[in-house]
Amino acid sequence: MEYAFDRFLRYDELVRWMSDTATAHPNLVSLDTYGRSHEGRELWLMTITDAATGPHHSKPAHWIDASIHAVELTATVAACAVVDRLVRGHDADERITHALRTRTFYIVPRVNPDGAEWALADRPVFRRSSTRPWPWTDGHRWPGLHEEDVDGDGRVLQMRIPDPAGAWMPHPDDRRLLIPIPAEGAPPGVATYRLLDEGSIVDHDGFTIPTPPPAEGLDLNRNFPAGWGRAIPGAGDHPLSEPEIDALVRAIVARPNVCGLNAFHTSGGVLLRPSSTQPDAKLPPMDVWVWKQLAERGTQLTGYPAHSVYEDFTWDPAETMSGAADDWAYEHTGVFGWTTEFWDIVHAATGTKQSTHFWYTGPTDDEALAVLRWCDEHHPDGYVDWYPFEHPSLGDVELGGWDSLTTWVNPPAHLLRNEVEQHADFAVHQALCSPALEIPHCTAERLSEDTWRVEAGIANTGWLPTDVSAQARRAKLVKPLVAEIGGVPDGASDAATGDVDVDGAEAFEAGSPGLEPLAVVDGPARRQLGQLEGRASLRFSRGHDGTPDRALARWIVRARPGDEVQVVARHDRAGEATARCTLH
Repeated sequence: MEYAFDRFLRYDELVRWMSDTATAHPNLVSLDTYGRSHEGRELWLMTITDAATGPHHSKPAHWIDASIHAVELTATVAACAVVDRLVRGHDADERITHALRTRTFYIVPRVNPDGAEWALADRPVFRRSSTRPWPWTDGHRWPGLHEEDVDGDGRVLQMRIPDPAGAWMPHPDDRRLLIPIPAEGAPPGVATYRLLDEGSIVDHDGFTIPTPPPAEGLDLNRNFPAGWGRAIPGAGDHPLSEPEIDALVRAIVARPNVCGLNAFHTSGGVLLRPSSTQPDAKLPPMDVWVWKQLAERGTQLTGYPAHSVYEDFTWDPAETMSGAADDWAYEHTGVFGWTTEFWDIVHAATGTKQSTHFWYTGPTDDEALAVLRWCDEHHPDGYVDWYPFEHPSLGDVELGGWDSLTTWVNPPAHLLRNEVEQHADFAVHQALCSPALEIPHCTAERLSEDTWRVEAGIANTGWLPTDVSAQARRAKLVKPLVAEIGGVPDGASDAATGDVDVDGAEAFEAGSPGLEPLAVVDGPARRQLGQLEGRASLRFSRGHDGTPDRALARWIVRARPGDEVQVVARHDRAGEATARCTLH
């Protein structure tokens, strides 16, 4: 299936595209399910790496997931575009080829397929995330306005009703656009309106129009076990109460080689990082520095500015946005998590980034007018002229205004690819920042007729330390580096290490496939060597860094002259490395 990244795919189309991509690139892409959604749809994970250089779990990995929120459909386009960039770049782009040879990418193009199907239906219904009724599980709809496509035209727009006590009036420069009435009131003779989302009214009393929360009130990005609390809107019954999030967390934890995470969302045109609940001053200084280094490169590659959620995006510090994926990734697994918010229509229309408090304050009158004029030129369907409609509860109203799905929330179709394509470069950059093991030194010294001292020098050649972050080290979240020695089976090839396809969580415990037992006379064959620093921390040594990125393992072994021994170094996050030497 060809996909030009210029439209939003329904679930069946998306699965077909993933399957066709895996079929077309069998040595790079594998496709698996990791759970089921509330409505029973399979949840799909794409694993991308060069299988010729080792199985996915033997390499450091970068995780991307998308579209946890129902209407944030650009995120899925972006995730698919990363997949496309990786498979097309293999053997064509030196940097991508190197990344696929040495790293793994795990990509979930749509975390929340149920909500996306509601948003993409012929008669769409917009919900924040899940389609499961909550907190009232009987699906009861409370009296008031419920957002939906009431006239069946495939759009959810706005409704305006003439009302002398309304809070909205036409913009003086363009009467199509409604703006808030100023504090001193509307000018004499200016029409005023009450402005509502397009929707139906349950149990209308003829005077009031409450706006109750929808029956489906969950926010899946508040269901992660990081700062979770029932007071958080949409948080669910308990952490991981929702099948989509429980399955996602289990899939990540089962892959301890994940060294970084990026969750794709809309909107705002920004790169957001933890913490959502604490200022930078309460985080490990080294981790804040690393985030800022990653942010600098991310902004260079994507054009998106980077912000701490707490420092820059929190409107009220007493009401923080906790329970989110990036906070969980950092606090509970110790990896650097990001939330990418695609698309800033204010920037597209004015050249100026929208306020970091835009989610709370909305656009200024000038910004709204600039966006309207931008739509007139670039996206005529983004703002719909008002037209009469006989509402079943309200009588004569007008429908029209913003088609927010393809203006404020997502870019119009013809701009989708341009908006997302540079983010693959940032994904590759983050992957290449991960730790990586090598064994540059391996020797055997003969001590007697059948005894040798074998030593292996193991190095972390990556930018980050083997445990990735100071948070991981403080909380002891990551197992230490292990080196193991063994004999080489007769007939084993040079590539015979780690070819058994086991889950990442099992790979660390399973021993070293391809090693024969060897008589080690000075202790166990497997040695723990702690954690190794990366190049990021070495720069703070002022040129006198020593070798905190290296470890030396020694064994005294008994064997026959001419035998070949193999050392395997393994770390959950830094991957695997092997070296051999012949006993002479």
